[in-house]
Amino acid sequence: MRSAARGLTAILSIMAIGAALSLPASPAFAGDGNSKNVTEDEIVRALAPPPKKPLTRGLSIAPQADPAPSAVETKLIQSVRGRSTRSLSSTEREEIASAAKDKPNIDLEITFDYNSANISAKSLASVQALGRALTSPDLKGSTFVVAGHTDAAGGEGYNQDLSERRADSIKRYLVDKYSISATDLVTVGYGKSKLKDPSQPMAEVNRRVQVVNMENKTTASK
Repeated sequence: MRSAARGLTAILSIMAIGAALSLPASPAFAGDGNSKNVTEDEIVRALAPPPKKPLTRGLSIAPQADPAPSAVETKLIQSVRGRSTRSLSSTEREEIASAAKDKPNIDLEITFDYNSANISAKSLASVQALGRALTSPDLKGSTFVVAGHTDAAGGEGYNQDLSERRADSIKRYLVDKYSISATDLVTVGYGKSKLKDPSQPMAEVNRRVQVVNMENKTTASK
């Protein structure tokens, strides 16, 4: 009888272990609860210039310069460098978006206090990681676009203003806390005009700050 009981217990234990193993694992996120904080290394990898093309066989080995931006892109960046976010025209915003589309970039899920441009406490880790990344040897001296985006809630004017204020807030933090030159950070707001997920216009993924490496440090003009 005892032998049968022990056998039943063993079977039940095996079944319990099997059931536990079959449960889906809970997703793990860095930092606070719902925040998805990124690391400095992740940002550096995302914003680093693409690998240099290999040298043609037979040519002597020499240092290779990173590919320079086109003359049109350089002129555009120089024209908006140091300008206030609010001063950019809709045409200039679209020109920046067009120039940035093929450049190294990363979307950061940075949240702000409600109806505010104040960075939320749970997103400070991501902004601090961004500051460290932009001052790292791999990226320091480049010119970056910091673009604010909102979801589709609210009117066009409201969202445009909010996205501009939030982009400015990120820039001020990076300049004040990490001594990054203000002229190396071009801020632009797109409101709800460039949703990351148009099929879900109210989704959190649309409320983001995009950072784009426009010119690498060997070609950026100071």
